[in-house]
Amino acid sequence: MVDYLDSLLGIGSDSLTWWQMSVRAVLVFIVALIIMRIGNKRIFGKHTAFDIVLGIIYGSVLSRAITGNSPFWPTLAAALTLVLLHRFLAFLAYNTGGFIGPFIKGNPVCLIKDGKIQEGELKKHNLTENDLQEALRVGGVTGVKEVAYGCLERSGDISIVKKDS
Repeated sequence: MVDYLDSLLGIGSDSLTWWQMSVRAVLVFIVALIIMRIGNKRIFGKHTAFDIVLGIIYGSVLSRAITGNSPFWPTLAAALTLVLLHRFLAFLAYNTGGFIGPFIKGNPVCLIKDGKIQEGELKKHNLTENDLQEALRVGGVTGVKEVAYGCLERSGDISIVKKDS
């Protein structure tokens, strides 16, 4: 059985045939879905830098399993380890205060306070007034004076809260 599986996946061979790579792709797809279920939905939902980094590394690691650039089973184990690490760090960020949570997930930054643009924060985060104007339009606001506050969220989105009328 092990020899058959090794032959099917091209384990131990110098080069992979098209069908071995195809079988690997199907198997990696199935294993990746299972691993992602172990993780959580937020990995590929609204992204923070924390989630994006995992997505990039996860895809890179799994591609190596498909193309045969790395040993098959250890590569899948590495992918599982990454998802478990993500889940553990998310747990730490949620359950601990102080430095860990903000380091892992970041902090929101206020760009508009009581109708006034915080120029220093725009500059610090390399945002232009055009970026802010776009967020105002998306938020259904025509002018900055209508805004109670606007924040650059951890995901990189800009949220707008209108003043009470």
